[in-house]
Amino acid sequence: DRLRVVIADDQALVRTGFGMILTADGIEVTAEAADGAEAVAAVRRTRPDVVLMDIRMPGMDGIEATRRILADDTAGEIRVIILTTYDLDHYVYAALTAGASGFLLKDVTPEHLVAAVRLVRSGDALLAPTITRRLIERFAQREEAVPSADVHRDLSGLTPRELEVLRLLATGLSNAELAERLFLSPTTVKTHIGRILSKLELRDRVQAVVLAYESGLITPGGTTETAL
Repeated sequence: DRLRVVIADDQALVRTGFGMILTADGIEVTAEAADGAEAVAAVRRTRPDVVLMDIRMPGMDGIEATRRILADDTAGEIRVIILTTYDLDHYVYAALTAGASGFLLKDVTPEHLVAAVRLVRSGDALLAPTITRRLIERFAQREEAVPSADVHRDLSGLTPRELEVLRLLATGLSNAELAERLFLSPTTVKTHIGRILSKLELRDRVQAVVLAYESGLITPGGTTETAL
């Protein structure tokens, strides 16, 4: 099936430029939106696979629009990629908790843009090492990052191998890198990740990264951080 995308950004030049790049690669742009409310309406109307969502827009911002789109029971497998000029912590965290599958800075190369859209559509998540490092720094500074009993109870359903995969996943490693590190096939790694997400009732690996730090499974400054 042809990949279908909605582009939401308050700058017409950004929408046009990204649209041309995606269309040239055979990706269908089903609609454009200039603000969050238009984005929500466009998604409900055209049912795309992926939404490219600007954070800062007039009226409803991209974070609230993301939250509304993914809270819709009919959202299905729609994935949201946040577009931002600002690589800032509070935007990162807010968009992740809203359910975004990753981030792109607006100066992204055409090749990276296309690759990112195809990646999240396949069910993977887009979390650049720079973003992962910022998340690590953020959680390192949070006093409330002490593991809670509730979270540990959630993780108790994972096997030792799944816990190991989750720890490495939290450092931002790709499936191929995880496979190499664990001496497993990429298919086996994908199976492990699928089981982890299912057991923990998580949308994608971005949420798994957040949970790994919030639960204390991995701590900032630990040995796995060097993998970044």
